[in-house]
Amino acid sequence: MQLSARLNRLAPSATLAMSQKSAELKAQGIDIINLSVGEPDFNTPDHIKEAAKKAVDENWSRYSPVPGYLDLRQAICDKLKRENDLEYAPTQIVVGNGAKQAVCNVILALVNEGDEVIIPAPYWVSYPDMVRLADGTPVIVEAGIEQNFKITPEQLAAAITPRTRALILCSPSNPTGSVYSAAELEGLAAVLRKHPQVVVIADEIYEHINYVGRHASIASCEGMKERTALINGVSKAYAMTGWRIGFVAAPLDLAKGVNKLQGQYTSGPCSVSQKAAVEAFVGDQRPVEEMRQAFLRRKNLIVQLAKEISGFEVNDPEGAFYLFPKCSSYFGKSCGTRTIRTADDFALYLLEEAHVATVGGDSFGSPECFRMSYATSDENIVEAMRRIKEACEKLQ
Repeated sequence: MQLSARLNRLAPSATLAMSQKSAELKAQGIDIINLSVGEPDFNTPDHIKEAAKKAVDENWSRYSPVPGYLDLRQAICDKLKRENDLEYAPTQIVVGNGAKQAVCNVILALVNEGDEVIIPAPYWVSYPDMVRLADGTPVIVEAGIEQNFKITPEQLAAAITPRTRALILCSPSNPTGSVYSAAELEGLAAVLRKHPQVVVIADEIYEHINYVGRHASIASCEGMKERTALINGVSKAYAMTGWRIGFVAAPLDLAKGVNKLQGQYTSGPCSVSQKAAVEAFVGDQRPVEEMRQAFLRRKNLIVQLAKEISGFEVNDPEGAFYLFPKCSSYFGKSCGTRTIRTADDFALYLLEEAHVATVGGDSFGSPECFRMSYATSDENIVEAMRRIKEACEKLQ
């Protein structure tokens, strides 16, 4: 069967592929420690689950409005005002099936054929393919470990052309855990103010997993809220990845465009999940801080252990739950008949030799690094890093 040319432009998700490969080995009885998955290992807090049960009992089982229930959109507005000092009306909020759909909705609503979208690298694996899906052109701006994986205003200015339509900015970052400070965001905003045609897609899904103080949003910079699509949701902060609730807060015209698009291909997200998300935003926030503290402890543990592995170059992440070490010193080295030539080779070697699942950096736009998620127990982290160190010592 002939499939569309559009599909041929897309690559399979590397993170999902590695997760599946590790699951297959596990099914064969092999003890795999999975550091490839990008989701909290905690359960959804009880008060949120109770709200979902109540919604089922109260028969919230019909189609929801395309942009989401009004009470949820109002709860999101209240959260943005309370936590971010940003004023939005419910008409500017569109709730989707996870932050992933929210990002893709915005790209599809904004980008025409040939438009350029600036994507700092390392980037989340899906961003370039979402741009290609919209017939746009990804423009990759590289930011290595020596600059803590964050682009500079000078790099941004050099990347902007008359065809630039958008900048995708993820902070805290997947895959690096880097966090842009308010001052760094203002530096980028100063460049963007000279180019009013550029919209910022600010992916802030890891907002609450932040180890360096209050979250900063580029939408707070002077003149930027009117040209920023702010993406967030409940997946990471509230351990609700499977509930599939994300949102975009955007200028009214863009929100209406996203609403129109979503109305044609998914309609509103799950009714029960929306009622649970209302409770997430308005209810007890203590579990959010408890999870953040656990991630901070794990971050300190995995950074310490990674620094003990010869050949790794390691930064200290400021948010999210990922470590993105540079492993290129192992390129060209061998173990038996296997030679490591890329970060993807290295990740596959760790899976098959150490039985630890990670993700090579090639699909993140940084082929000299690989990603480890520390959204797992302290015991798993210690054992995984012991196995990785042992496997690295075999490479000559």
